[in-house]
Amino acid sequence: QVRLVESGGGLVQPGGSLRLSCAASEAIFGFDSVGWYRQAPGKQREMVAQIIKFGPTNYADSVQGRFTVSRSATKNTLDLQMNNLKPEDTAIYFCGVKRQVDYWGQGTQVTVSS
Repeated sequence: QVRLVESGGGLVQPGGSLRLSCAASEAIFGFDSVGWYRQAPGKQREMVAQIIKFGPTNYADSVQGRFTVSRSATKNTLDLQMNNLKPEDTAIYFCGVKRQVDYWGQGTQVTVSS
């Protein structure tokens, strides 16, 4: 069973930055895909940033140029650097990985508000 633990969420003003981190119980480079997803109240979960093994890194159009996803092999972490945050970025952010099946973390709340 893969365990994923997110951290780094919080309250930030519009235009501010946050860095989310996801600690995995197994080698982060060993999954078929890894990524960050978010779910706002009343909306479906959506992909924010995704890294495909031996493939591209994909970003949602709404975060392109503002968010950057990265992995650390030494720490087994998946990070999401979020800059120039907007109120519409408010959501619960989930770390998700795939290896035959999907595994999810418990989520971390990000609130962008003045």
